[in-house]
Amino acid sequence: METIKINATVNAGLEKVWDYYNNPQHVQQWNAAHESWHCPKAENDLREGGRFSYRMEARDGSFGFDFGGVYDTVKPKDSFSYTMDDQRKVNVSFVPEGEGKTGIVVVFDPEAQNPVEMQEQGWQAILDNFKHYAETH
Repeated sequence: METIKINATVNAGLEKVWDYYNNPQHVQQWNAAHESWHCPKAENDLREGGRFSYRMEARDGSFGFDFGGVYDTVKPKDSFSYTMDDQRKVNVSFVPEGEGKTGIVVVFDPEAQNPVEMQEQGWQAILDNFKHYAETH
């Protein structure tokens, strides 16, 4: 099965982008694909063998799920990879792109239940939400 790749260039420096992407208090502010969803709880032990867990819920309370996994590799302010609870792999890279800009590249294994295009759009929407949050806070 092929991997899915999404990316964004954030108009913020690497230090800020790394912090906002990984700090649970920030994750709760941006980690949703649509404004009808939110992330009321986030825990992140950012180290090799450490675990993260994000609670994703519809704002109307109609649905929710936990998104979590364990870090395989962590290279501070560069990249990390993790294995999701369903055993899919994800790699996230942070690439300085000149003064005050940071690229983020996320490569992940798709799951079998939903069309690849839908998964790509959902993950891209969350990354775009992160970009907006990091640029405006």
